[in-house]
Amino acid sequence: MTFLKIIKVALSLLVLLVSGCALPPLSEGMAVPSDYTYRIGPGDSVQIFVWGNPDISTSATVRPDGKITIPLVEDLLASGKTPAELARLMEKQLGKYVRDPQVVIMVAGFQGIYSQQVRIVGQLSGGGGGGGGGGGGGSAPSFSAKSFPYKKDMTLLDLMIQVGGLSQFADGNRASIVRNVNGENQHFGIRINDLINDANLNANIVILPGDIVIIPAAIF
Repeated sequence: MTFLKIIKVALSLLVLLVSGCALPPLSEGMAVPSDYTYRIGPGDSVQIFVWGNPDISTSATVRPDGKITIPLVEDLLASGKTPAELARLMEKQLGKYVRDPQVVIMVAGFQGIYSQQVRIVGQLSGGGGGGGGGGGGGSAPSFSAKSFPYKKDMTLLDLMIQVGGLSQFADGNRASIVRNVNGENQHFGIRINDLINDANLNANIVILPGDIVIIPAAIF
């Protein structure tokens, strides 16, 4: 990389840093789609009940490739499907061996598909394994990243409670959220310090499936 390119990259990063607090706020009109339905993802546990056939009723964990294997059916794609969709597909497959199977799917150990998970990265309480950010013992900012299955009606406050809060080095009022709007990822500013430290509930926003919350370190 040439010296000129290095300067351009540095300037670009500086512009992003300075303009971080000027990100547009979230629109009040952004809400969970009315057709939101949980979709099974890798790591989920599914319990399969086949009425009148306890010998083939079983449980399975969705593999990293998104598939499950049960008696009479191998490598059935489960990831990305709703429990009802998976049940209908399973009935079709089991129908080759069982007369008029009726299947009910129950999900546990929720992980969900990646596009519905909520991710939070940056300066989180507890640090990221290198520096201990939240207990006062760390001497430098440390990066951490976590993901959670989306829960309907989740808010930013709910997410912060679940993640355990911010590290002592975080600048919560320069935090941002990346959200898919009409098929395009857009950046919005959020004010976590106002929400947590000042109990300003006006800063509490609705979290949507697929949101990514980014929390930078404070500039000393």
